[in-house]
Amino acid sequence: MTRQFPDGFLWGGAIAANQTEGAYLEDGKGLTIVDLLPTGEKRFEIMKGKVDSLTPVDGEYYPSHKAIDFYHRYQEDIALFAEMGFQALRVSISWARIFPNGDDETPNEAGLKFYDNLFDELRKYNIEPVVTIAHFDVPVHLIKEFGSWRNRKLVDLFERYAKTIFKRYKDKVKYWMTFNEINMLLHLPFVGAGLVFKEGENETQIKYQAAHHQLVASARAVKACHEIIPDAMIGCMLAAGTTYPYTSNPDDVFKAMDRDRESFFFIDVQARGEYPGYAKRFFKENNLTIDMEEDDEELLKKHTVDYIGFSYYSSRATSTDSEVLKNQTSGNVFDSVDNPYLKTSEWGWTIDPKGFRITANQLYDRYQKPLFVVENGLGAVDEINADGTIDDDYRIDYLRKHIAEMSEAIEDGVDIIGYTSWGPIDIVSASTGEMKKRYGYIYVDRDNEGNGSLKRRKKKSFYWYKKVIETKGINLEK
Repeated sequence: MTRQFPDGFLWGGAIAANQTEGAYLEDGKGLTIVDLLPTGEKRFEIMKGKVDSLTPVDGEYYPSHKAIDFYHRYQEDIALFAEMGFQALRVSISWARIFPNGDDETPNEAGLKFYDNLFDELRKYNIEPVVTIAHFDVPVHLIKEFGSWRNRKLVDLFERYAKTIFKRYKDKVKYWMTFNEINMLLHLPFVGAGLVFKEGENETQIKYQAAHHQLVASARAVKACHEIIPDAMIGCMLAAGTTYPYTSNPDDVFKAMDRDRESFFFIDVQARGEYPGYAKRFFKENNLTIDMEEDDEELLKKHTVDYIGFSYYSSRATSTDSEVLKNQTSGNVFDSVDNPYLKTSEWGWTIDPKGFRITANQLYDRYQKPLFVVENGLGAVDEINADGTIDDDYRIDYLRKHIAEMSEAIEDGVDIIGYTSWGPIDIVSASTGEMKKRYGYIYVDRDNEGNGSLKRRKKKSFYWYKKVIETKGINLEK
């Protein structure tokens, strides 16, 4: 059964500066971490913190440098989003466009002006900007100078950056988020926090100390946002997806709970305002010491987020059986054993619409704060037909089933602000750097090597999603 979504529910899409804008050093922008991620085999090792060079290397292809040229084409793209009926567009601000080095004395006016223009263009079509302050984004200078988020200095620099954009855009932006997929810090620490590791370092200690600095910075940003824009909402953002136990063996059940807590740790602090007991036990048993300043705990307690933003692509499964663990799905950052009840995408991501409903209920039961689905989508290879059309029924099927389960979650009593599907226009894949892994309703003529006209072309899903929005989610059929 399909139901009408509530009045005021925000339909739209989500993109990120580093995967769309290009113009990577234009108008005074500084180098940022994703500008150092090439395509190919090295990419994943660099994402994990094994970084040989903090400058681009000759002969490597860096897809973020040009991306899909949203920096120069945003008006064209926003017009297409408006044609679909978008009520919200999630974007991120590039920190290095505002403070090219991260510690500059004054902000870069050209960077500030770009986002002024972007938000004005969205407002022209009554599209609500939903803005992430840091989406896998640290100015590279801050890595060289301070070691990135391992250094407490970044808390002050991030707070200054956040206050700068709050003051500038206070009349244009009502929905904010602090860090994109903050839990990714544990899995891809260079992407999540700009962390570069030397041989022999205690990486776990460094990651959790960096996490503390980000959590304090997030709380300071929440405080500043509430003071500067009292009617705004500011949230956190989790890479979500419930972990299932492979069997009903209590050891499997406990391991699955433990895996989920790895991610919940961050949101527990941001939404509840304190370090949970299981985290304190983990620190103790692993001889980790989190260096805190005197007022950190009070700050975290007083300045919790207004809502929980989250991405959902797939569920996960885990086991304590060494034989079962041999059968891992490929492609996803989060380890998962094969779930015999579910299919996977071309990139090995488990497809589990019911898991979306389960995850939404789990988050709402845990935090009792509004949720905002800010990423959900299917990466797939799209073929252009002889007549120029693109029949992406597989994408429609994925989204249709997930939206239907989101409707069920709302019926369950889960408070959901809106839904911004990931990559409404084809963009550079964050995980692989590919263009052929496409999520969009709009095709962009660019290949994995950066060749192509960048021409935009509507897919079948473009017209389908337009109909979904027009009918407030009632008509989900192709």
